[in-house]
Amino acid sequence: MQVENTDIPPAMQVLKLATASWLASAVSAAAELGVADHLGSGARTVKELADAVGAHEQTLYRLLRACADVGLFQELPDRVFALTEVGEALRSESPHSLRNFARWVALPADRHTWDGLAKTVRTGEPAFADVHGVEVWEHFRDNPEVAEIFDNAMTELSRQVIAPTVAAYDFSGFRRIVDVGGGHGTLLAQILTAVPPANGVLFDQPEVIEGAGAPLDAAGVRDRAELVAGDFFKAVPADGDAYVLSNIIHDWDDEPSRQILANIRDVMAPDARVLLIEAVLPDDTSPSLTVKLMDLDMLVISGGHQRSGAQFDALFQQVGLKLSRIVSGGLCSVVEATRA
Repeated sequence: MQVENTDIPPAMQVLKLATASWLASAVSAAAELGVADHLGSGARTVKELADAVGAHEQTLYRLLRACADVGLFQELPDRVFALTEVGEALRSESPHSLRNFARWVALPADRHTWDGLAKTVRTGEPAFADVHGVEVWEHFRDNPEVAEIFDNAMTELSRQVIAPTVAAYDFSGFRRIVDVGGGHGTLLAQILTAVPPANGVLFDQPEVIEGAGAPLDAAGVRDRAELVAGDFFKAVPADGDAYVLSNIIHDWDDEPSRQILANIRDVMAPDARVLLIEAVLPDDTSPSLTVKLMDLDMLVISGGHQRSGAQFDALFQQVGLKLSRIVSGGLCSVVEATRA
């Protein structure tokens, strides 16, 4: 990590890094309270905001002034606060919203799991089950309110982070695009909008597919999309010429990742492509802090990985695929593979 200001003494740099979780908690609290939603129509006093969000006035002021110092809000005279361009991304109805993602990272399912990082590093085992008593996917099944926030967070993240990746890759040559583990359909809706002649298959677990499809309806592409329920560890829909997996493989260690990819390899057309949308680690020692922190999140949550291009290539070769290219699209890239 590069230090922004070398005039800051080393101890103060460590203090700033070690207390970063305090800032994250403040951002998440503002998101949970919905402060940005109530500032969307204009500046308001702390008292007005406290009444609107059901908070203690003086305590809310202490939260907002801290958030103002990092640019989420602007503090005006007489304890009045206004929304900034950055804070707009905490507003639920903003096209740039990451409000649910900010809520997700504050939930025990994510934040408390990080408490087990040191033990995970010692043992090599993910922390989630040790901290919560069950594996992450079982936790979601038992706590649907947590799963809903997580699903909404991933939909938001897909909308903000994946859209530039879709724009960077040319999908125009595909006729049948299978979105494996596609959630509610946000990514598939973006792809089908970009390539009007194509048809798509949204494939996910039955409980996900049951509530899926709204993004496809909103984009006006539902008539070109088929919703299919199943388990990608057992089989995936056949005859696709593009199999898209957006931030799916990073959830898993190599053995389950090989199973998913092998199932695709078994049913893909001879000239089809496997397209992994992932945040790719550099193959060298170049700085990539966001991706490296994402890798640690995968480590403690599920035992998954962010991978480098060389690691993806090795994984592909083990299931009869080969890396053909990596197309960068901002934070995430499209890692493209073909039959070996």
